[in-house]
Amino acid sequence: MSSPIRVILQKNVENLGQGGEIVRVRPGYARNFLIPRGLAAPATAQNLARAEDLKKQAAALAAAELAEAQALKAKLEATSIKLERAVGADNKMYGSVTSKDIEEAYSALGLTVDRKKIELAEPIKSLGLSDVEVRLHKEVVATLRVEVIKAG
Repeated sequence: MSSPIRVILQKNVENLGQGGEIVRVRPGYARNFLIPRGLAAPATAQNLARAEDLKKQAAALAAAELAEAQALKAKLEATSIKLERAVGADNKMYGSVTSKDIEEAYSALGLTVDRKKIELAEPIKSLGLSDVEVRLHKEVVATLRVEVIKAG
């Protein structure tokens, strides 16, 4: 079993730390995941000297991401989508509305929503208006208005 090594985080890494922090991780995690993706750098003397600069860059990047997420939240909450589905007897819907359907409907409107961030516990299987949450940022959650209507 190898001993942990020290790395400097260049960006915020969920469940690990904030940009500019010095953390101890397993060598394989650093070598195979963090360093190739540009999330961390080895804690060498040269990199340790620039740790404060990395903290400032990470803070600026985090602030920009937060502002972008808040702007997208305002756009998403200002629009609602209508999805048509075939309906049988007793208004029973054939199929369901999934996060992929919601993502495609918003992309048709020119808004980018990642389906992995849509928090849909189970697909929508009934007609009517539904509120669906999407986590745009760890601090920003938008509520999407999705209306499922009868096709035809």
